[in-house]
Amino acid sequence: MTAAERASAHDHQHCIDDALVRASTICAQSGGRLTPLRRRVLELVWHSHAPVGAYDILDALRRDGRPAAPPTAYRALEFLLGHGLIHRIESLNAFVGCAQPERPHLGQFLICSKCSDVTELDDRRVFDVVEASARAAGFSVDRVTIELRGTCPVCKAA
Repeated sequence: MTAAERASAHDHQHCIDDALVRASTICAQSGGRLTPLRRRVLELVWHSHAPVGAYDILDALRRDGRPAAPPTAYRALEFLLGHGLIHRIESLNAFVGCAQPERPHLGQFLICSKCSDVTELDDRRVFDVVEASARAAGFSVDRVTIELRGTCPVCKAA
């Protein structure tokens, strides 16, 4: 089954709608403004479970008829990152929606090399082991991004 076939079998609009409702709630609680542009950028990030780059977002905004320059997209992405609504996939310089934005967490990301889908894990034990090893080496951890590349179950079965 291709990524396109999986997408057609999956009610992804539910994912998008759920992300937007949760984002509205989180922004209202924190005093952040989920402006129409920020909301649209969040929709574009959630458009699929594959990471999306800032320039892809810019192209989509332009197709919407919005005047968009790189700073416009990056400011919206920074707001969404700052409110825990999206994650940055460092190795791809791209973004995915956060499945659990209501609480701070350190995710680990499984990236399928074949279909580009990203699955977020949230296993505190992984971070604890990495942090303990760093501390034993005399290193102070400021930020952690754990990305694993491989093949997702759907692509493996195909």
